[in-house]
Amino acid sequence: MQENVDYYINEDGNFVFTEAYHLKRGYCCKNKCLHCPWHYGKDEENNKSDKK
Repeated sequence: MQENVDYYINEDGNFVFTEAYHLKRGYCCKNKCLHCPWHYGKDEENNKSDKK
């Protein structure tokens, strides 16, 4: 894994996987990752904010 390609470290010191990493891995882990190329969980979040 290569920093700033596959992941970066956020201001809290956590590793955040990039979209490139997820695509290399080849499947969705269904953890609602920030950079998920399959957008898992994104539609649910958008629908909740639309109902306010």
